[in-house]
Amino acid sequence: MTERETLQYLMAGRVADFGAARTNVFPPQSVAGKLFGIVTDDRDRLREYATSQTQGHGTAREGGGSRTVAREAVRDDLIAIKRTARILGLDTPGLDGKFQLPRRIGEQGLLTTARAFADDAAPLKDKFIAHGLPADFLEDLEADAAELEAAISEHDSGRGAHVAARAQIEATLEQLIDAVRRLDVVVTNTLRGDAGELAHWHTARHWYPKRRPEPAALQPEALVESSTSAV
Repeated sequence: MTERETLQYLMAGRVADFGAARTNVFPPQSVAGKLFGIVTDDRDRLREYATSQTQGHGTAREGGGSRTVAREAVRDDLIAIKRTARILGLDTPGLDGKFQLPRRIGEQGLLTTARAFADDAAPLKDKFIAHGLPADFLEDLEADAAELEAAISEHDSGRGAHVAARAQIEATLEQLIDAVRRLDVVVTNTLRGDAGELAHWHTARHWYPKRRPEPAALQPEALVESSTSAV
């Protein structure tokens, strides 16, 4: 969540607590009571979405790291097979033409090439091994390709969760701000003449950042602290 969104989330906690402490003034079935209920629900959802966003980001980063390692492992396997095939081709014309690896190739291209290399090398496995490749070089290639596919899937899954949480946070905050805007009118009208309570309300609904905020790391996991605090 951004700094602005975090401040709005913290404001939601204060507003929810304000309403919870004054159900005698704003009963649950009143207009204000229902709006306080919306704010409370939105605050709880924002906490969940922020957690999902953080988890999705972490999963995407983890998948990205293992993705890089797996990609290089597959590439190394293919280079070794290609290099060996070039020598085998000296005795079998045209053989090295089956094992071509473009200089620039994407991950899906690497996976497709890995499958092709494995199929073409299988009948000649003994010759490849005789020229120094490990006895399980085809199994290694298959395992490395499987790891790359899994890393791609993990990264994409984490990125999808992050994007989905981002959209949910934005939609929830839009609803939250609308509810607080409506509450401001009802609460101000109801508490008119009570300067102390109005001051309390204005403090609760305030969320705007300072013009020059001090540097601070606003981590999503820190959001849980506002659910029970009242200003």
